[in-house]
Amino acid sequence: MYATTWCGDCRFAKRWFDSHGIAYDYINIEENEQAADYVTKVNGGSRTVPTIVFPDGSVLVEPNARDLSAKFPELAK
Repeated sequence: MYATTWCGDCRFAKRWFDSHGIAYDYINIEENEQAADYVTKVNGGSRTVPTIVFPDGSVLVEPNARDLSAKFPELAK
């Protein structure tokens, strides 16, 4: 998860992952210029966060709970 500390959507995504017991790497783009460059590239020139890259290579940007739940159908069982 590419994020910033001040971003409300980032805090939401972090809480969502934590509450579902899903491990993730948290990368603060304000402290890592290479990460900031990656986020800018993935988002067509914008530093939009959270930008979440999944093991399958898919990316979600500013996802809501429904978007996140769709990535983990096993949680619905």
